[in-house]
Amino acid sequence: MYEILDERFRTGRCANGDMRLERLYGDCRWAEGPLYLPAWRQVIWSDIPNDRMLRWDEMTGTVGVFRTSAGHSNGNTLDGQGRLITCEQGNRRVTRTGHDGKVTVIADRFEGRRLNSPNDAVVRSDGSIWFSDPDFGITSDYEGHRAESEIGACHVYRVDPGTGEVRIAADGFSGPNGLVFSPDERQLYVSDTRLNRIRVFDVRDDGTLSDGEVFAECRPGGGAFDNIRFDDAGRLWVAACDDGVHCYAPDGTLIGRLVVPETVSNIAFGGPKNNRLFITATTSLYSLVMSVTGAPRIATEGR
Repeated sequence: MYEILDERFRTGRCANGDMRLERLYGDCRWAEGPLYLPAWRQVIWSDIPNDRMLRWDEMTGTVGVFRTSAGHSNGNTLDGQGRLITCEQGNRRVTRTGHDGKVTVIADRFEGRRLNSPNDAVVRSDGSIWFSDPDFGITSDYEGHRAESEIGACHVYRVDPGTGEVRIAADGFSGPNGLVFSPDERQLYVSDTRLNRIRVFDVRDDGTLSDGEVFAECRPGGGAFDNIRFDDAGRLWVAACDDGVHCYAPDGTLIGRLVVPETVSNIAFGGPKNNRLFITATTSLYSLVMSVTGAPRIATEGR
């Protein structure tokens, strides 16, 4: 279940939680984008090839359909008002679902050209929305709709909270995927699935980024990096596909991992204490109650 690769994984009590994974559901084609909704005590996630979003209820353990068709949705997050932000890679757009269920398009084009297939998103406390845009959803009809890229490259974008302007925040990626801000929001971490590495960027006061350095590279034979999440001790937890879930110390050292029986796609912290890790892996949604706690969300100021 736990593989200790560095003594810091042991002394940090990272391996002191549940001794087995709990499989909550297992009838997906390819599961991604888990998100815990505190107000509803539910997890929603995407079943991309089946073009649906599913919902697991923490109180009853039941699973139902949240949305279908779902635009071949992938990553999900919440904004500062608790509204759902979804990357619809089939529809090639990022949307917001309001509390009344109304869906609003946040971004679908850059300089008049259609996005590739938005993958993952994160919201900063100033209300800006940042998302990755690889071409995974347009390379075939399996997880979207086969098409040529109108942009011709894969970037990370920032949506201005005031004007709605979409601009490139970072480039130089082959397959940008998961992204997360450090707990103090001074850095943005982005995984590049095709290059099997994570880059870290300093966030300037005006919202622009530094050039970005390599924070970690996937170990040989260690699968590929997908989405990433911080715990409240500054450790970075990474969905590493065939190599389970990796845990990195703040200095970029791989200190341990969680062994998962299927190929891991995404992870998310949740539960009443924010210490339950939800894992999507191939056909399944798993959970693990841990002795570590996910990083707290930073409230969006006045939005």
